[in-house]
Amino acid sequence: MMEYRIVFMGSPEFALPTLELLARNYYVVGVVTQPDRPSGRGRTLTAPPVKVAAQQLGIETIQPSRLKEAGVWEKLVEWSPDVIVVAAFGQILRQNVLDLPRYGCINVHASLLPRWRGAAPIQAAILHGDEVSGVTIMKMDAGIDTGPILAQRSTPIQEDDDAESLGKKLSDAGAELLIEVLPAYLRGEIVPQPQDESQATYAPMLNKEEGELNFSQSAEYLERKIRAFFPWPGAYMMWDGQWLKIKRASVLQQNSIPEGKRSVIDGLPAIGTANGVLLLREVQPAGKRWMSGEEFLRGARHWREI
Repeated sequence: MMEYRIVFMGSPEFALPTLELLARNYYVVGVVTQPDRPSGRGRTLTAPPVKVAAQQLGIETIQPSRLKEAGVWEKLVEWSPDVIVVAAFGQILRQNVLDLPRYGCINVHASLLPRWRGAAPIQAAILHGDEVSGVTIMKMDAGIDTGPILAQRSTPIQEDDDAESLGKKLSDAGAELLIEVLPAYLRGEIVPQPQDESQATYAPMLNKEEGELNFSQSAEYLERKIRAFFPWPGAYMMWDGQWLKIKRASVLQQNSIPEGKRSVIDGLPAIGTANGVLLLREVQPAGKRWMSGEEFLRGARHWREI
């Protein structure tokens, strides 16, 4: 175990491989993660995955809603980190925090920066049809994912990748790359390289309302959106007065169904779009479990309009 003192900041499952590898290789003196939040139908107060992992590892953990809360700065100073490592933390780091560790703050970001800066890089890469994604290890500055780059590693996006499956691949790749490059960085053997601002794109935070499908868009775009938005915020459409969630779909390159109209093709629910037909392969009606499109049709007698 290396002698450097590390503070880790992260919250969701994406951050777990990074925390676990750091704890195996370094002295992680403290963890900062998001507060427990209501979750599920019962709105039960649920701890973020990083908190659970940190407790299992025996690492002191704090959960401020904002880093400027009383006592947070004092705790960071007490921990006296040589470096702060951040992975999907969900809060902006102010300049005093960025300046606290002698080696700065290092971020594990789920894109090939400067493409897809921001809160939802995995979803943006799938939604926009990128063939390749990846991870970037960067030194943080006051901007949003604008800091200089230590290292990058690319990952192909498969045709069936959704945000969950791609996120798992990138979380593992990011943790491994961090552990590979961090020793050389701490020894001063890596000079972070500035990003090319002319190539920058931005992936803003998503909200639940964005999951509704708009059939005036193309079937190809909607199929990508369904994968990009699984598991959150989820893709859905209105059916029989309630929301119908959609997990998997495929595209027919034909315009045999008018835009927004429902039909059945090859035993599957089908909807016309601005360009092509969207076949629904896996859906979840309100209050029910996920099921195949064929199974859904057996109970959806009024699905077919044409």
